[in-house]
Amino acid sequence: MSINNLLDELNDQQRQAVLYNDGPLLILAGAGSGKTKTLTHKIAYILNQKNIDQKNILAVTFTNKAATEMRQRISFLLNQNSINRSFMPYMGTFHGIGVKILRQDGYLIGYDKNFIIFDESDRLSLVKRLLKQKQIDDKSFKPSAITTLISNLKNDPAFFEEKSLSKIEELTQEILPDYERSLKEAGALDFDDLILKLVDLLVQNDSIRDKWRQQFQYILIDEYQDTNLAQYNLIQLLVNDQQQITVVGDDWQSIYSWRGANYKNILKFEKDFKSAKVIKLEQNYRSTSHILNVANHLIHHNVDRSDKNLWTNLVGGLKVKVMQLNNEVSEADMIVRIIKDMVNKSVYKLSDCAILYRTNAQSRALEEAFLRYGLPYQIVGGQKFYDRQEIKDILAYVRLIFQPNDFISFERIINIPVRGIGKKSLANFFEFKDFNQFSLEEALANLTNFNKITKKALSGFQGFHQKLVELKSLKDSGLSVKDFIDQIIKKLDYLNYLDDGSLKGQSKIENVQELLSVAENYGHDFDLFLEEVSLMSDIDRADLSVDQVTLMTIHAAKGLEFNLVFLVGLEESIFPHSRALNSAQELEEERRLCYVAMTRARQQLVLTYTTSRNIYGTLSHNLISRFIKEIVDLEDVDKDASFDHQVTYSYQIPNSQDSFVIEDFEIGDQIFHPIFKEGQIIDLSDNLAAIKFKLAGVKTLDISLAPLKKI
Repeated sequence: MSINNLLDELNDQQRQAVLYNDGPLLILAGAGSGKTKTLTHKIAYILNQKNIDQKNILAVTFTNKAATEMRQRISFLLNQNSINRSFMPYMGTFHGIGVKILRQDGYLIGYDKNFIIFDESDRLSLVKRLLKQKQIDDKSFKPSAITTLISNLKNDPAFFEEKSLSKIEELTQEILPDYERSLKEAGALDFDDLILKLVDLLVQNDSIRDKWRQQFQYILIDEYQDTNLAQYNLIQLLVNDQQQITVVGDDWQSIYSWRGANYKNILKFEKDFKSAKVIKLEQNYRSTSHILNVANHLIHHNVDRSDKNLWTNLVGGLKVKVMQLNNEVSEADMIVRIIKDMVNKSVYKLSDCAILYRTNAQSRALEEAFLRYGLPYQIVGGQKFYDRQEIKDILAYVRLIFQPNDFISFERIINIPVRGIGKKSLANFFEFKDFNQFSLEEALANLTNFNKITKKALSGFQGFHQKLVELKSLKDSGLSVKDFIDQIIKKLDYLNYLDDGSLKGQSKIENVQELLSVAENYGHDFDLFLEEVSLMSDIDRADLSVDQVTLMTIHAAKGLEFNLVFLVGLEESIFPHSRALNSAQELEEERRLCYVAMTRARQQLVLTYTTSRNIYGTLSHNLISRFIKEIVDLEDVDKDASFDHQVTYSYQIPNSQDSFVIEDFEIGDQIFHPIFKEGQIIDLSDNLAAIKFKLAGVKTLDISLAPLKKI
């Protein structure tokens, strides 16, 4: 494709963004405005016209799937028949870029190039191990909450400052040094370290920082609104004096504050880079005007946002529909019947349809309905492929060959397949190892000198050691990734170990065979294989080309689009989530999340809510979501009781001007809230009530919205 043809595909704003290479550039790209197209065309233009070597371009995405799509598009634009990674820029996620640089230069801060990456399940295993060492019951302090707090502390050292700490926060602070020592001992980095250690490397070594700043002459960053403090600091370190940095993003779609993301990074870009040019991509190519108008109207209720005016040429189409159902069962039943009817009439394919929800707990009723009607579906965000027991087992063997001190992998597979090594024998082994200050390999080789190990357990340890020696020899013989994993499976007789005659066992065997198919894509590049399987996200493995309905959380749907989208559970305390009801800032993020959900729809958007819902084991009667109240009077919202294509449904919708019945509350009243349970009003001001709940403490709620009842 010639460069003129390349530019002819773009609208005026996209073309300006591609051609501008005179310093910092902020591209404010609204939903569906072609930001990926703009980014890929800009990279192709730089490579084609600026005589820049591919290694001098750093392109950062937020998922491996996005990076793969960008490579494919760039290859097409540059008339390549297939993706040639050696001709591609440094491209990947922040974590992936961190791995690449740390493997080269991390030795300067004490990290071997063969470091392994602890994923979330590895981190949980480590925290459980540390709690056990301290004789603390992991039922008293949830390990997943501790790993989240560790992540918060790593990304923001001031996270615990200026506040009184809870017991779990104090415990996290106590555990953190042991956690860090254990990572070091295992030759491992966790997800947060992949960026934090890279920042340390660049701060501590001027020559290394200068090397990478000189190499990355052009830096392009997608989804800039989702960067956290550590990623922001990394960017500042990598940008050189020419400041050829382009960031693309949309603060309206910032939905990851719970992961430390700060949408204000994009709002202050012009302060960080004084000469920055701003280009707005405001033409939406995805959604009809009805859908876009509803989404725009909703997001304009947020105060803290940039100013954009999204528009589309896709005028008309179907209005946004609002459905009221009795409960989650009738909600799911109606949605599945609508989809089945439309598919039967060839209006949509199954893969054109998606159901989005705020929390995973909402998927149960939907799954049951799909099973009742025999309609194919997939859940994105269920158990990850690489978190399955059988996959983790095989990967643990690969990791232990590459990093012999990986005690988490060691503990996982020491008795897989069964070798007669019990918990007591394993504890005795680690006692022997630690007392003698041995590595895992040294302890295995010298275990005959330890009299606390039974003969049966000793035989098991020795057999395991022999397997490791054999596998290391095979790996060093030059096998490909696929062939090496195949040899692991055969030498362990692992498929026979899985085959217990059940359907579940057969499914596990199929998963292991699928791992071989994945490994085939990596040739002899073990580093890349281990990196990518560790950093793979839910959406990276989702196959949206198969003809089945997709069920997923809204967070997982970011970046995707479907012809028909159902957004379910639009009720106060469900969406917006109950955790956000007391915070204006969190409510704005919930509204951004709703905006993201709405703008996934191309042709048709259906919003549902129920008068009652059984969730988390409790029957709730929630008010209709404020997000519906904010858009229901628009001309773009369908108030007709019939559904297109002759599917009917029960329909009731309150006029947004109607007020809900508000009881005459007074200070001292005993009240009940479906989420926070029993409490007493201790202060009243206008419509705001400060309520001291027996279980949840003091909450300030809007009595015109909160479902409060006197008791």
